[in-house]
Parts: sequence; C-alpha cells; structure tokens
Amino acid sequence: MQSLAWPGGSAPEGASLAIVGNAPGRAPSGAAIDAAACVVRFNNAAGFGGPAGGRVTHLALVNRGGQAREWVEDRHFRERPVVRAARAFILPFPILPAAQNVPEPICWTRELLAVLRPLGRPVHILPEALHERARALLTAGPGDRPNPSTGFLVTLALCEERPAAAPPAEAFGFGFDGWPGHPWAAERAWFARSHAAGRLRLHHSEG
Repeated sequence: MQSLAWPGGSAPEGASLAIVGNAPGRAPSGAAIDAAACVVRFNNAAGFGGPAGGRVTHLALVNRGGQAREWVEDRHFRERPVVRAARAFILPFPILPAAQNVPEPICWTRELLAVLRPLGRPVHILPEALHERARALLTAGPGDRPNPSTGFLVTLALCEERPAAAPPAEAFGFGFDGWPGHPWAAERAWFARSHAAGRLRLHHSEG
C-alpha cells in the first residue's frame, strides 16, 4: 500500500509532516502548517482557510456514526473547499460486515467511498490491527477496551510508518476533548510520551 502520508507513493526521506487537529484555537500556526510537505486534517477541518492555514494533502473522515451519515446525505459535500483541496482521504474504521450494520446503520464506509470515488483520489482505510494496537496503548488495565479517537488512530498510523530518521511529525490543534466515549487523558499521555521521545512535536492550542 502506498504511504498514508504521501499521495502517489512513498514520502521523500526527511519530508515534513503536519497533523492538524480540530482545536486550532487562535494561535498563529497557519504558516508553520502550510510549510510542511504533507498536511493531514480531520473531518470538517476546523481553522482551514484561516488560523490553521490553507493547505491539505490528506483529509481524514470519520466513517461511522452521525457525522458520516450527514456527509453522505449532503449532496454538496464534494464541493466543500477542504474536500476539493485534499489529494487523498483516510477513513479510520474498517468496513463493518452488512450483518453487523443493522438494524440502525453505524458504518457509512461504502457510502462514503461512493461519494468520494468521482474525485479520483486515493482512499486509505485503517485496518483493525491498528485499532488493536491503539487500544493496547491506551488501556487502563484488565478488561478495559478503550475507543480511540480518529485523531489518535490517524496519528498513530502516520507515526508508525514514518522512518526513524525522519524529523518529528508536527501536531497542531489537539485539544483532547470532545465525545466522552474517547479516552482523552490516555491519548494526551501518549502524545506527551511521543513528544518526549522525539517522534512528534506537540504544539499546544491557545485561545
């Protein structure tokens, strides 16, 4: 499979990577984000075209739940500026078998693929094996089965494939807050460990 972080093939050695979360605040980070060779954004891309810059190479779109359904039902979704600008897409959840997607559908992967197909750009679907590794990293103890956020899953995938000699990935706009079903404290702790290890540089949101 081609690199997640480089549409069209493997990223050049040493290529810079900016991962932009959904809490960019008012910090003047747009220039630093746009200077990266690869810019990964999420969902409705908060701050895109404003304080968080105007470039995107990959757009990660949650493919389960109400947000995904809303996009599928929006006939103008492909016309959104961040969707038009993205060179590739990442869907964080594997496709659920049809028998498991009833009676109320939660997986909208097939429908999102159909929406994105006319754009003719690569779409990556993160595998279940990555989810298992993410849960192992975030677990609080025996019997715990955390539900990682899209931001965590995509960042983990990008960091795992990044060469050890590459410069740290630059992470902007991660507020570690939102839907209460995600293990935010554990995710924040993993980002802090990765920052300390030099695998990514966490830029804290302001404002």
